[in-house]
Amino acid sequence: MKALLRQDWFGLAALAAAAIAAITAIRPDFLSPFNVFVLLGTVSLALVIALGQMVVIAIGQMNLALGAIGGVVAVAFAGMMQVWSIPVPLAVAGGLLIGAACGLATGVLTARAGLSAFVVTLAALSMFKGINLGITKAQPFYGVAAGVKAFGAGSVAGPVPWVLVPAVLVAVAVAVLLARLPLGRQILAVGGNSHAAELSGIGIARATIAAHVISGLLAAVAGMLAVARLAIGQPTIGDDWLIPSFAAPVIGGAALAGGYVSVTGTAFGVLIVALITQALVLFAVDPYYVQLLLGLLILGAVGLNRLREVRRERAA
Repeated sequence: MKALLRQDWFGLAALAAAAIAAITAIRPDFLSPFNVFVLLGTVSLALVIALGQMVVIAIGQMNLALGAIGGVVAVAFAGMMQVWSIPVPLAVAGGLLIGAACGLATGVLTARAGLSAFVVTLAALSMFKGINLGITKAQPFYGVAAGVKAFGAGSVAGPVPWVLVPAVLVAVAVAVLLARLPLGRQILAVGGNSHAAELSGIGIARATIAAHVISGLLAAVAGMLAVARLAIGQPTIGDDWLIPSFAAPVIGGAALAGGYVSVTGTAFGVLIVALITQALVLFAVDPYYVQLLLGLLILGAVGLNRLREVRRERAA
């Protein structure tokens, strides 16, 4: 129990449990099978998006193009099925390749050209969005395969949706990468102290490029999951991912300067944001206040992170 209490995510878990209990007490239908199904579907997509941003935060950078990459992959995925009748497995592979290529492009420009990740990903956001609109002419692709639609709308058992399965697999893979594999440890080392990492023989450029490629891959997964849930290749997919992609990792305790992130904390951050959003819907609160609350949550989380850093510095 003492070890559990020391975990950074324990407070978030307690907060999420208290929020569920409070909402259920006011609205008993909150835990109805339909609401749980919708909540888990929302959490699944948001978790993959947040992890895609978290990997780049781990090296002390940000990926403003995350949503745009997801949008390009989404319309390409749907377009491959509608226009060329490509089988779903090949379309999925093509989507992953596109996401990895987009991440590779931003990573190389950041690491090799010495440009700021903020500037590179901001420019990439505009370019990828332009490609998205150029492909679709701002019109959605409706020819999504029946199997993809069934996957997006189906459930494994009861209110547990199929889209939760890839989200959990992605979370486990990212956790193993960062905690157990050399590449993940190198990414965290670069984020913690790039100069010390370089002196230790770690390739700064390699770790930076790898983080952006992984982020691109996760954006691709999120884009294809969004197509499965919506059952169409909507060109607006990814437009509203930016703020939530930062909110969950920061709420989960990620250090914006890099070097420390938490997959479990990010997952609970996603859950808290989803609970707030769904509670506002249930209580008929104006949905525009969601953005206000997300902003306040990010400010509060950043403030807590800064307080932790000050305490660590004083203890050291």
